[in-house]
Amino acid sequence: MRQHSVIHTPKHSDYEELTQVWEASVRATHDFLPDSYILLLKDLVLTRYLDAVMLICTKNPRQRITGFAGVAAGKIEMLFIDPVHRGQGLGKQLLRYALEHLNADKLDVNEQNSQALGFYLKQGFEVIGRSEFDGMGQPYPLLHMRLRQHQQHSRHA
Repeated sequence: MRQHSVIHTPKHSDYEELTQVWEASVRATHDFLPDSYILLLKDLVLTRYLDAVMLICTKNPRQRITGFAGVAAGKIEMLFIDPVHRGQGLGKQLLRYALEHLNADKLDVNEQNSQALGFYLKQGFEVIGRSEFDGMGQPYPLLHMRLRQHQQHSRHA
């Protein structure tokens, strides 16, 4: 399938669909999280987290959201791809847009999410720190990452 070439800005009316993409992505990649925690986070995504970031998304030709990212204060706070659309370059497209247009060069990733960690390392990020707990104080360690310095210079060249 071809890469979706346009980045969209979702509206508040898209939050339900964004949350569905978030849940499908988390269930496909975060097998270390219990269902009860996913449901708790899902409610927070819908009611709080989406409002706390600048959102960008990709859509398929039928205008269904296929992936999205959220950025705040130079940090990519979320990047999720619908599992049906993984492997099509959407994550890279959203990441590059966040880096180039939203000046985001930092992010956190669950240490146990080896797929995402591998993706970010391949995209030029490096681990600069670690927290024992996630943002909710739960024992799901986070790796703090930033774009490698030489990567930053080349993106501004």
